[in-house]
Amino acid sequence: MSGLSQRNRDADKRGFPQIAGKSQLSDFGAACEARTDRDLSDAQKLHAFSVEHFREFWGLFLEWANPLRSGDPDPVCTDERCETATFFPNLRLSYAENLLEARTPEQDERVAVVARHGDGSRQELTRRELREQVRALAAHLRALGIGPGDRVAAIATNAPEAMIGALAVATVGATFSSASPEMGAAATLSRFQQLSPKLLLANCAGDKVEEVAASLDVPVYQLADLLAKPPAEPLPQGWQRFPFNHPLFILFTSGTTGAPKCIVHGAGGTLLEHLKEHRLHCDLSPEDTLFFQTSAAWMMWNWQLSALACGSRVVVYDGPLAEPGTLWQIVAEEEVTVFGTSPPYLQLCEDSGYSPRRQAPAPALRSVLSTGSVLRDWQYDWVAEEVGPVKLQSISGGTDIIGCFLLGHPNLPVRRGMLQCRSLGLDVQALATEATPSDSPVGELICRNPFPSRPLGFLGDEDGSRFHDAYFAQNEGVWTHGDLVEFDADGQARIHGRSDGVLNIQGVRIGPSEIYQALRTIPEVQEAMAVEQRRDAGSRLVLLVVLREGERLNPELTKRIRQEIGERTTALHVPELVVAVAALPVTHSGKRSERAGRDAVEGRPAANERALADPAAPAQISRAVAEAEAALAEREASSLAEDAPTAERVRAIWEAALGIEGVRDEDDFFALGGTSLQAVRVFT
Repeated sequence: MSGLSQRNRDADKRGFPQIAGKSQLSDFGAACEARTDRDLSDAQKLHAFSVEHFREFWGLFLEWANPLRSGDPDPVCTDERCETATFFPNLRLSYAENLLEARTPEQDERVAVVARHGDGSRQELTRRELREQVRALAAHLRALGIGPGDRVAAIATNAPEAMIGALAVATVGATFSSASPEMGAAATLSRFQQLSPKLLLANCAGDKVEEVAASLDVPVYQLADLLAKPPAEPLPQGWQRFPFNHPLFILFTSGTTGAPKCIVHGAGGTLLEHLKEHRLHCDLSPEDTLFFQTSAAWMMWNWQLSALACGSRVVVYDGPLAEPGTLWQIVAEEEVTVFGTSPPYLQLCEDSGYSPRRQAPAPALRSVLSTGSVLRDWQYDWVAEEVGPVKLQSISGGTDIIGCFLLGHPNLPVRRGMLQCRSLGLDVQALATEATPSDSPVGELICRNPFPSRPLGFLGDEDGSRFHDAYFAQNEGVWTHGDLVEFDADGQARIHGRSDGVLNIQGVRIGPSEIYQALRTIPEVQEAMAVEQRRDAGSRLVLLVVLREGERLNPELTKRIRQEIGERTTALHVPELVVAVAALPVTHSGKRSERAGRDAVEGRPAANERALADPAAPAQISRAVAEAEAALAEREASSLAEDAPTAERVRAIWEAALGIEGVRDEDDFFALGGTSLQAVRVFT
């Protein structure tokens, strides 16, 4: 127990139990009261302290959480400005050591990772076994010449080997980046080529891995092969510690306006932010089991990995959704206490009539986390009715900060449609903008103060100009995230979607630039705009295309557009609906207006109509989308005709699910852009 926690045993908990249950946040809040002699008796007072006195807050949290470290904790932060501040410049630590070293012998023999595989198999690793494999792989990497300053890329499924790979890379001080096998080779290369990695790791085989390795001109090593043999020279005893702001992970922006940018995250900031979110906001402890629906291409994979630092058991799954209950069955069987998923998965279960409470009861479950897209009000009702008396906690942040701006609180009630609180230590506000009415509570999500998990910068951005343009140019001096948000008097929040061109499809943020790059191979398409259409059933991707003179959008061209995008990107980039329009909405300066396009596909008047060069363009788009949706509905109805031949009914079901016509006997569902969620809907 840290000194701060020990002193809290006899602390005067003035009023703090008003928001307290038996949670780590209660313990930390009471400890802060004792040390600061301030009244922190409710959630808003504690948050206000954490941002108004952010140096004191982060210093106290470092002492309370007590990660393994060396050096001087002063200064806590070097600057008042978010863009230029540096945290704990005199501290050193090892991310891998903090995730792998047990604090007690008993903890060393407890299961740390459970892997569930799509073929039904299961494996376990104790913390000791995990640590030994990480150190063995790190020794292999060191023998291959990998060390500080190097970058290692991985194509990996959500399996223990990927976790071992990431932690081994961190152990030797190199920087780790990962992609999932489902990503197309072109999309993977658009990310990895910028890294100039020294080698490629994989826990899957196939032409895609070989193609990526060949294009990168680097050797590829299968993780299983390296782990199957002992290293020629084991690592020395102990852990090499690196500066607090040593590069740990490189993640990637969504590619809104070009190739995805490489976001460099530091080891200390990542660890400290995740410890705060896991221990204080999620109340994760060594008694908990965390299972998050994710892939190695999403920052929630990195977030889940860090839960090992709490001593929690982590469950990973690398298989498909065989049915709506696939994930709930794992939750029940593994006695998961905190389950992370997405609104599209919850909606799939609701639409399919699946009831976890009846079909896979999970008495150990206490919290369901949801992220990736907006969680709708009725989904809170569904979880309460069909899952049980658990906390449904919507969380929101992103790859950019490898963490959350808004998330759950163990001591506050969950309110329908609301995110419970701001993240401690982050001064998150809704800033009025020209795009929002002056009397609207909705504003641009900004963060006004420095925070440790702010990225170190973009790879290759030597003068910081691209980093500045991405997050600080729009509102000088504060971090601008690209979400629209509103807060109520209690500090709870609603997210209203993106304020920029990033698309949020099935809970994953994607950038449209890769879609436009893929369309360059389709000569019939003159220009296009990818738009997120938000509906009651969730968001879907709509592609508006302007065709060259004399061309028309027939079923064959629609299929070719979808197939080309799917082959060159991922299934999530494939539009559910392709619509031919006369023109795209542009401003008087000639800049395309994604916001007007989104308003049009959702059937609303354009909020920025006065700024459009052709105010009639959105209305034409709305009509074209309505006609395309009517045609889809007609096909879906025909798919249910009882007297139709079975083959024709199946074909019609495919076409309805995929939003296309002209499916042939030899076509492949997934090559046409089908996703696992759509496949489950088809079979249902």
